[in-house]
Amino acid sequence: MQFLFAAVILLILTLSSTQKAVRKCPKECNCDDTKLTVDCVGKNLTEIPLTAEEITLKLDLRNNNLQLLPRGAFTHTPYLTHLNLQRCNIIKVKEGAFRTLGRVVSLNLANNKIETLYQESFDGLSSLKELHLDRNRIEEIQPGAFMQLGFLNVLTLTHNHLVYIPNMAFQGLQNLKWLRLSHNSLNNLAQEAFAGLFSLHRLSLDHNELQFFPTQTMTRLPEVMHLDLSDNPMVYLGEESVSMAKLTHLYLHHMALQDLSDQAFSHARLLSHIDLSHNQLSHLEPLSGPKHLTVLNLTGNPVFCNCYMRPLKEWATTGGVKLLGTCAGPPHLSDELLQEVTFLDLRCRSRGEALEEEEEQQEEEQNKRNSTATAKPRPPVKCPPNCECDTETRHATCENRGLTKVPRGFPATTQLLDLRGNLFHFIPSSSFPGSSRVVSLHLEFCEIHDLEGGVFQGMKNLLYLYLSDNKLTSLNPKVFAEVPKLTYLHLEGNQLSNFPGSALSLLPNLFVLHLERNAISRLEPTGLLSSAAPNLRELYLSNNTITFIAKGALSSAFIATLRLDSNQLTEVPTQALLKAPNLEELNLSANLIPWVGPKAFQPISQSLKRLIMDQMGMEKMSKDTLLGLGPGLKAFTLKGNQLKNLPDLSSLTGLEVVDLRDNPLLCDCALLPLRRWMENVKLGVTATCAHPLELRGQQVRDVDVFTTCPENIAPQHGKAVSRLTPTNLKKSKHGALKSPRVKIRPRKPKLKKPSKNPHERKPKKTKNQKKLNIKT
Repeated sequence: MQFLFAAVILLILTLSSTQKAVRKCPKECNCDDTKLTVDCVGKNLTEIPLTAEEITLKLDLRNNNLQLLPRGAFTHTPYLTHLNLQRCNIIKVKEGAFRTLGRVVSLNLANNKIETLYQESFDGLSSLKELHLDRNRIEEIQPGAFMQLGFLNVLTLTHNHLVYIPNMAFQGLQNLKWLRLSHNSLNNLAQEAFAGLFSLHRLSLDHNELQFFPTQTMTRLPEVMHLDLSDNPMVYLGEESVSMAKLTHLYLHHMALQDLSDQAFSHARLLSHIDLSHNQLSHLEPLSGPKHLTVLNLTGNPVFCNCYMRPLKEWATTGGVKLLGTCAGPPHLSDELLQEVTFLDLRCRSRGEALEEEEEQQEEEQNKRNSTATAKPRPPVKCPPNCECDTETRHATCENRGLTKVPRGFPATTQLLDLRGNLFHFIPSSSFPGSSRVVSLHLEFCEIHDLEGGVFQGMKNLLYLYLSDNKLTSLNPKVFAEVPKLTYLHLEGNQLSNFPGSALSLLPNLFVLHLERNAISRLEPTGLLSSAAPNLRELYLSNNTITFIAKGALSSAFIATLRLDSNQLTEVPTQALLKAPNLEELNLSANLIPWVGPKAFQPISQSLKRLIMDQMGMEKMSKDTLLGLGPGLKAFTLKGNQLKNLPDLSSLTGLEVVDLRDNPLLCDCALLPLRRWMENVKLGVTATCAHPLELRGQQVRDVDVFTTCPENIAPQHGKAVSRLTPTNLKKSKHGALKSPRVKIRPRKPKLKKPSKNPHERKPKKTKNQKKLNIKT
């Protein structure tokens, strides 16, 4: 018995010591086995520690002295999702340094000494969502530096040494939402600098050296809604300077503007907020173009309130535009709020009246000086306890204060109200009295599971509502009563199981709807977009559990962007697209759709510009899948599928972005149409052979297997007609194929000898081939 007990103890000790031996942790670092994190902050490391556990998810290497990231630096930790390399004195990132990190979603390289972004610096980071490169010494972005980052949402390049952005600098970032280029020395942007950024919503170019508004460059950004160009030395905005169809917020404050044309914003009709504060504008004409403008900020300008300002005041009053700022003159109106100045005040006076007013002004100033000692102090700003209110910016915040009830008593002028990060759980009706001027309301991360009908009652100017990352399972049909101007609604990250059609029916001006990361499994006609949100332009349904979309469920003549990626669809919802005639972008990535049949996108073929079908497990596409799609399609991606062959792409002559990577293509004669198409387009198309084995890993463009494909030559009316194939194409000195001069002579078709390569298929001649006449 004692022997058995001793044996058990020995076994336990052995297993324990073995387990400890298996666990690997760099001796300079701290490891958390439960969270799978490795912390090596401030250890003066000069190399990446190689003894970290393979299954590590988060690696923090801040404040070390790495200087160089070599090729394959992280091959020993392939499961990383977060990598922090701030303040590591990194000077250079070698091509392929991150090649094994296909799961990383966040990479922080801020506060280093990087000067150049090379073509393959970020190769392998196929899942990256955030990339921080701020506070480096970056002077150059080489073409293709970001080609591998198709899922990137945020790119930060602030506080670098960029002077110029070349054409196609950000090619490959088709899902980028926010690009931050603030605090550089940019004085020039190439016309195609931002080409390919089809999803960009926000662009920050403040604190640079731009002297003119980059009109031509900005027209390549069809989806941008927020543009910050503040703190650039611009002095004038001419006619049609701002031509951006979806722009809603434009920041032009702290510049040197002395004048701007009344037609400057004529091609930016959705502008709702223009900030022209702290410039040198003395007066302004009514602005043509914007139909939804709610705020025009002129604070800090030397605005002279006389008869020349009357047209602007009348225009603002008629259109419901809030004028922020004060009068700088004449003396009797000095410091008067532009919003409160009356039409009668805005008049040009005679010289006698002006002298009389000047004397009165001097007398008033003397009286003020005499009464300074007895003047009462100004009352404090009205603001609820534990909150902060700024009357100048019209912002109020109670963020992350642990509140369980919505506070009351905010200043009546508040326009942005931030209540995120509290513990409200349930919010009853009429919870926001006195908030009629609030334009943007933040209620993210507030543990909200229920909103009573009429909860936002009285918020008649509300445009932006953020209810993201709460616990809502359904919406009261009257929850959005009395918020008729609501335009942008964020409901992502909740637990909604059905499309909230009845609640949305009270929002006639809803333009953008975010429903990502919910539990919606079906889209039925009962929630018709045409009745629920007739003007909806963008619908985001990514990361739900949608298995079925009924015919008519997407019925809307206005919708342009539809994101259905990361759901559970097993086929392309062709029938459901029949009544979405203006759809421009469709994303079906990460759905399990092994087969795409003929005419799958024909209902939207005349409007579709961007088609994204990455990582769908797709094994086959019908030769007629793309029937109807033509030069209108600008982006087409099939990355990470199981395709061995592709349909003919020759009709897609307008493509600007195409991604065919990571498909096991079979490089034989069936792929010849793809090869010919690649030779005729100017795009850098990446397509790799997987079969036969001897060609695995080689680019389709480079292999010569297609030279063995038979020439289709047949007699026609006594003459032989030759069709150019890779067999009779010569190579230029750069390796590209070019057409030779071909002499056509009457002769019998001559068959090629069978190839000796055992992996090549011997072509069989069919009856149809014998009869076929092929024209050049």
